[in-house]
Amino acid sequence: MAFSFELQAHSGKARAGKISTNHGDILTPVFMPVGTLGTVKAMSPKELIETSAQIILGNTYHLYMRPGHELIRRAGGLHNFINWPRPMLTDSGGFQVMSLAALRKITPDGVRFRSHIDGSLHYFTPEYVMEIQEALGADIIMSFDECPPYPATREYVEKSLWTTLRWAERGLRAFKNQQNQALFGIVQGGIYPDLREKSALALMDLDFPGYSIGGLAVGEEKEDMFNITEFLNDILPQEKPRYLMGVGTPSDLLNNVARGVDMFDCVMPTRNARNGSIFTRHGKMIIKAARYKEDFRPIDPQCTCYACTHFTRAYIRHLIGMNEILGMRLTTIHSLHFYQELMAMARAAILEDRYADFLAEMLPVLDLIVD
Repeated sequence: MAFSFELQAHSGKARAGKISTNHGDILTPVFMPVGTLGTVKAMSPKELIETSAQIILGNTYHLYMRPGHELIRRAGGLHNFINWPRPMLTDSGGFQVMSLAALRKITPDGVRFRSHIDGSLHYFTPEYVMEIQEALGADIIMSFDECPPYPATREYVEKSLWTTLRWAERGLRAFKNQQNQALFGIVQGGIYPDLREKSALALMDLDFPGYSIGGLAVGEEKEDMFNITEFLNDILPQEKPRYLMGVGTPSDLLNNVARGVDMFDCVMPTRNARNGSIFTRHGKMIIKAARYKEDFRPIDPQCTCYACTHFTRAYIRHLIGMNEILGMRLTTIHSLHFYQELMAMARAAILEDRYADFLAEMLPVLDLIVD
């Protein structure tokens, strides 16, 4: 199998490692920009590489709906189709199916749902989700899961958990492309530690090469997310990567790195950036604010991204206020550059065994509003 993981250092529970794939190595901890439809919004592949993005994420449900996995297979896979030379991960579609609550019906065999685009009827089974993801050809793929909503009763979450485990077994049996792809199991169980433990241990018995933590950042309290993440990372195998799905803010990333997470993804830096909310090492900047109208400094004078080395806050504020595409591109470039820089700083702190000091230094400022 082309996939491997090397754990290189600890600092407390924080981990630094290296994931190897056919499309290159990934140094962890890592943040993966989200390219839902085969593109990270407002960014070209060249610009993504310039932000130091090591791996990007595509969405199985949306790519299945448009342009279709068979077209992507004929194009030579998603890497060729979008001209992305580095590693790629696809999710299972489970979260999107959850969000279609009014349009879907869950059965023991799979999920029958209607398209959010045209109302056409579709049916996802664990086997079919494997077929779709093998056609897409990402280096890392996900088992099909049922992601329970929050809040949900314990009874619902437990029933959902056993459905996800049965689907994980079926997907693993159907998975044929082990030489080129790594299939991760997804740990579910809501905010119930005993259910999370049952899920983790059952998936570990199936010996996946990596494990995802799903069903968090869906509305629960932050402390619940942190507690479940830390609890699971004390159970999951040390020699395999852990991926916390759909998280989040810069402070969420650093707090979860401290609890043993290796991989993250979230639409937050790109979505917020397009709406004029920019993440920096000094806090969050609302670039639409009137105080930036004649502010001729860069977004962050310490930042080396294209936006910060070529343009001022005043100009970017003007572009965003006029709904100009360039403004959205520049704010996105900066925010993704910052996320990659933050993960690189976290990794350096782990390698030097000073992560606790790094965390104490960074957390007080990340959630501030920049002056």
